[in-house]
Amino acid sequence: MDVGKVNSMDFREFVNVFGNVIERCPLIAAAVWSQRPFSDWEDLERHFSAFIDALPQSGQEGILRCHPDLAGGDLHQGTLTVESQREQSVAGLLSLGADEGLRLAELNSQYRARFGFPFVLAARLSDREVVFRELERRLHRPSTLELRTALGEVKKICRLRLADLFGVYPAARP
Repeated sequence: MDVGKVNSMDFREFVNVFGNVIERCPLIAAAVWSQRPFSDWEDLERHFSAFIDALPQSGQEGILRCHPDLAGGDLHQGTLTVESQREQSVAGLLSLGADEGLRLAELNSQYRARFGFPFVLAARLSDREVVFRELERRLHRPSTLELRTALGEVKKICRLRLADLFGVYPAARP
């Protein structure tokens, strides 16, 4: 896909293509569509990020709540998005043993109880050991710092999903 095609998309097509670059948030794609034309895929990424940054905290937390628990209920119920399933698979989360699954479910539950939203991590940049380590580490952080970190992970996921759609391989970002 190229940016010329993106800029020529009508509203419906744009939302269908980009509606899940921010997990289960097609309204963000709907808002970003009106900011065309984009100069390149990274400009489109900047518009998605700027939209997230401009939201009040309650809206930002809402975006986080749209994400599934890693290896959680959506996986077991078969309701993960295609993108999330692929990303969690890369991290080895679709093949956890029973003990690992129980441990991750407990950590997910503790995290959600503490922060009010699920643990978000760009899973495809990780493996299961990193997932456990990061979840345990971030569980004890101050809420404001964790909100910023989780939103940073959402933006990493967005960047990776946009790169997939554009068929590019972006340089890693911290």
